[in-house]
Amino acid sequence: MAPPSPRPHHARARAWAELLRLPALFTVPGDALAGAAAVSARPTSRTLLAIASSLCLYEAGMALNDWADRDVDAVERPHRPLPSGRIRPAAALGAGCALTGAGLSLAACAGRPALTVAVPLAATVWAYDLALKNTPAGPVAMATARGLDLLLGAAATAGAGVGRKVGAYPAWATAVADEPRVASGAAAVPRAVDGIRRSLSSAADLGARRTLRSAALLGIRQALPSALLLGAHTLAVTTVSRREAQGGSPLAPFAALAATAALTRTVIRQRSRSTDRSDGSRRGPGSRRPTDLAGLGAAAMSRLSHPPRQTGDHVSPTGSGPEPLDTHAALRLALAAAYAATTARPYLHATLNPSPPLTQRAVTAGIRATIPLQAALTARSGAKGATVTALLTTALAPLAGRFARKVSVT
Repeated sequence: MAPPSPRPHHARARAWAELLRLPALFTVPGDALAGAAAVSARPTSRTLLAIASSLCLYEAGMALNDWADRDVDAVERPHRPLPSGRIRPAAALGAGCALTGAGLSLAACAGRPALTVAVPLAATVWAYDLALKNTPAGPVAMATARGLDLLLGAAATAGAGVGRKVGAYPAWATAVADEPRVASGAAAVPRAVDGIRRSLSSAADLGARRTLRSAALLGIRQALPSALLLGAHTLAVTTVSRREAQGGSPLAPFAALAATAALTRTVIRQRSRSTDRSDGSRRGPGSRRPTDLAGLGAAAMSRLSHPPRQTGDHVSPTGSGPEPLDTHAALRLALAAAYAATTARPYLHATLNPSPPLTQRAVTAGIRATIPLQAALTARSGAKGATVTALLTTALAPLAGRFARKVSVT
């Protein structure tokens, strides 16, 4: 007796899961979380919106990828959803457009700085799928998209603190106009108060927007090193994936193996971070008030009186000697080792025998290794709450592996 055929709705759901490569979704949230840690901040509601935006834009890229490659897949991968006829090409293109719109809308809800990063991210995704994939610029475009995804989380999180202050002064200025009016005959006084209110509102709005923009730019600058490291990993994986269907080139997996070694060494090293010594706590962008001259002066005098002593990769703020290995450092070492272990053997096998199955296995390992790398970058930041965030990111790895046994990520 023949086995029962799957139900129509189950078969359709599986086809969409294959089109969107759902197991790869678990590699996305760590981008925004690493971006939040890079700006020395805990994840906020805006970070969650950035994650949702990233998920939508990532899946838009998956749908567009298969739509653009439907003719090539008909020859090399006829089992894919579009060549096999399980999903219509128009439906895949429509899903890509809808997911792009949803991603940009969610980024707009996370604030203007997040939208400013999400727009070039979406443009990069579309450019890669429709024009750059089969060109030498393809791997660079994919690496740029992954780096921008991390910066999206940084921009959204960095603007959260100052974003809550936007509108505070206009509200105060509005209250001025609500004060009891003077004598009814003095009609010029209410008009003067209204003019003052409008002037104060405009000035406060302008100042708040400038503060928000400055905080976002500072956050992006702080997160740029992490974005470059994550982009370098993506560049290596994408370069290997260009030959996964044909195989035959040991240079790409060997270069990816060397890149993994270099990235592991870089992640293990302690990140240089600016610390506000005035109260002994680390502060994120926008947390120090520009008008707090006394605090700035105290911080400067503290640095002059007690210059930090460089001791290897650790800095002792009191100059008394090296700081002991803390939880962040131990976790960073463990995550860096997990990252290297995930990719080393598959890359080595693909180098020695660059057959399509081993090359595809190397690509799958490279995608899975994104999660421990994101967690290592989070722990490397040393931000408050980074340990918990890194562990939460690491927890996504077994889930990705479990779903990858059912749906391929390549």
